[in-house]
Amino acid sequence: MRFMVIVKASKDSEAGVMPSQELLIAMGKFNEEMVKAGIMLAGDGLQSSAKGARIKFEGDKRTVVDGPFAETKELVAGFWMIQVKSLAEAIEWMKRCPNPHNDGGELEIRQVFELSDFEPGEGIRIHEKVGEEMKKQK
Repeated sequence: MRFMVIVKASKDSEAGVMPSQELLIAMGKFNEEMVKAGIMLAGDGLQSSAKGARIKFEGDKRTVVDGPFAETKELVAGFWMIQVKSLAEAIEWMKRCPNPHNDGGELEIRQVFELSDFEPGEGIRIHEKVGEEMKKQK
């Protein structure tokens, strides 16, 4: 099972405050543990929403809204993609994570859909083909 672990933003991360060396070292060691265990597929921190944009959809209309965005608690500061056997295992790993923010960090763990979760058909075949093409690009 794959899970996306979302690091929620904080006032500091949205203000562009960089993590301390101590936190960088602790996160690096935590990432090393996950890599050695063979569960970490990807992970990165994100720039503040001031450097981003949102695209809103209304039928065929697209509206672009430039950041920053007001609701910090609803924003994402970083993520991991991990592959483990269960949500319980994902939770146990993430309970070991260093606190990502000085003012109270929060992680959200969400299971990723697999193609096998969907009805077979042309849509799945297209997604399988795209997946194969992505593997070739690596």
